[in-house]
Amino acid sequence: MAATGSASKAVSKPGYHHGDLRTALVQSALALLEEEGVAALSMRAVARHAGVTAAAPYRHYRDRDALMSAVAAVGYRELAADLVAVSPSPSTADEIADVAIAYVQFALRRPALFRAMFSEQCDAGSPERVDAVAAISAYLKANIARVFPDADADALSDAVWALVHGLAFLFLDGKFDGADSGELERRVRSAVQAVVGLAD
Repeated sequence: MAATGSASKAVSKPGYHHGDLRTALVQSALALLEEEGVAALSMRAVARHAGVTAAAPYRHYRDRDALMSAVAAVGYRELAADLVAVSPSPSTADEIADVAIAYVQFALRRPALFRAMFSEQCDAGSPERVDAVAAISAYLKANIARVFPDADADALSDAVWALVHGLAFLFLDGKFDGADSGELERRVRSAVQAVVGLAD
């Protein structure tokens, strides 16, 4: 009877079981990103943070790349929500610039996640990540096509995204001062207007 009781206690160890292990692992990975940075994010570290065995993550993610894809997808969805919240359907160049500013602000608010989204190796075939990126691309392209109907929407949306993404990393890496929100908005707005002005 004593052995049975011990086994029962081991099975019911707090934190060992999750109703949704997949979500718990992603949330643990996100927490580790914020607490210790991307270098600390390993399958073993995520398992430890989630309170499960080192083997448990492999039930849902075959390797770190697959887990990073799920983490990146969360980031892309959060980024998309921020952009849409600023302007669901931009109709002017100024509103396109507002969206660009929100993009850079997201990078500065969630620096570790932003770097993981764009700098870490991911599973190129992850439908979740691919769909999340495609949603942002489609949002940007549709808005560019609406505001600049005579422009090449593919080329101009690529140019705007590349510009704003580069600005985000310049602010993240301290090349531009991100502490001054007014300066950030002025610099991003001016740069975007300079590029889209070529399409007028």
